[in-house]
Amino acid sequence: MKLVKKTKQYSIYQRGDKRYAIKDARNKPVNGAEKASILLAEELIKATLPAKPAVAEASVVEAPAEQPATEAAPE
Repeated sequence: MKLVKKTKQYSIYQRGDKRYAIKDARNKPVNGAEKASILLAEELIKATLPAKPAVAEASVVEAPAEQPATEAAPE
């Protein structure tokens, strides 16, 4: 792995497959959202929003509203 950048909090490495690995100050790997936010802050990756899925308009069938049953009042 090739060292790309080193700070007090973490070290960023580029792996042989051109992806990035991050280790914190205690030499433990950083993963997930924290890793992504570090790489975005260092401008090593670009974030793209997922494409909106094509939603087919489903025909909405409305059921008739139920009327509450009225009870006959005792006389």
